[in-house]
Amino acid sequence: LAALCGKSSFGLEALKDCRPELVPLAEAMVSKGQVRIMRCADLEGLLIDATVQSKIEEACCVIIGGHTNIVKVEYCGKVLFESDNVHRNASATAATNNSAATDNTAAAGASPDAIYQQMIGSYFMDILSLADKIDEEDIVHLLSGVTMNRKMADYGVSDAFTGGIGFGKKLKDLIARGIVADDVINQAKYLCYAAADARMAGAAYPIMSSAGSGNHGIVAILPVAIAAEQAGKSTRAMAVALATSHVVTGFVKSKLGRLSPVCGCTVAAGSGAAAGLVRLFGGTNTQIELAVKTVLSSLAGMVCDGAKGSCSLKVGNAAGEAFMASYFALEGLGISTSQGIIDACIEKTTDNVGVLNREGMGMVDKVLIGIMEQRSPA
Repeated sequence: LAALCGKSSFGLEALKDCRPELVPLAEAMVSKGQVRIMRCADLEGLLIDATVQSKIEEACCVIIGGHTNIVKVEYCGKVLFESDNVHRNASATAATNNSAATDNTAAAGASPDAIYQQMIGSYFMDILSLADKIDEEDIVHLLSGVTMNRKMADYGVSDAFTGGIGFGKKLKDLIARGIVADDVINQAKYLCYAAADARMAGAAYPIMSSAGSGNHGIVAILPVAIAAEQAGKSTRAMAVALATSHVVTGFVKSKLGRLSPVCGCTVAAGSGAAAGLVRLFGGTNTQIELAVKTVLSSLAGMVCDGAKGSCSLKVGNAAGEAFMASYFALEGLGISTSQGIIDACIEKTTDNVGVLNREGMGMVDKVLIGIMEQRSPA
């Protein structure tokens, strides 16, 4: 599709101008053997080295470290662009997008790299204080993410959406039939299921991301927004809670790195959503810390096995875990002592999750790719 209709100027929305009638043409290119994908087994982190050839021309593009971090472009052997902005996917150096940015646009102000470097070297309580400093422009931006992501969720449960797996639609149906409770947790879960399901199926709606990921943005935003709406909270209270969710998502994500064996939607954004929910309902910073530790204790080992429809299941489940962790924390309950990967210190806890991700699960990506290469045909 990128060869037929992609536009790099759109960033993470590079395929947004692609029309449905081009899909069969792209599929034909694959079936004719015109597309080859080879993995670089000896390299770590994110590397995409793409070459497009015709009978008389050749173009190459190299991406390293971040999804939109183009470091080299060549045309017929001539270097058109080259950058030294090369980051492998090491924790604390690979994050390149703002915590509260749309899929293709970083928020105004400090550069994303500078923001992440600040997070990496900061104390958790200092990061939390950033949410209290939002101004009216920030509030408008944060609330626009609610509208954006809710639109995707509503589409995902509508009759117009016929793709995807359907967890969101089915949970909504189960609620309507009285099989499961009609409460804020299940409402948030079905909307998160639906938004991620529609997004992963290619629905042509934008998503506000968090820590550079659209699915992270669904988890970080929708549970907090739905809870705020049902509780009748003010727009500022909702925005502060959303800002809390974003900064905590970014803080945890900075320890994981851009791409990781651990599912960032659950681990990072689940932590962020729990923090935002505690803030929304008047909890203290200590209770926010407690909620984050509870999420990490529950979800830290969840594996990322690629971007696909079943991500919607993890996205919705992360929302549910975030609610429970926040409710427990507001009651003074959570993992407060050192046990397992959880340390009494929140900074050490998130560092431990990073170590688990980098060192303990270092072979996961290679093993998963091997499994995918041996899968039975669909």
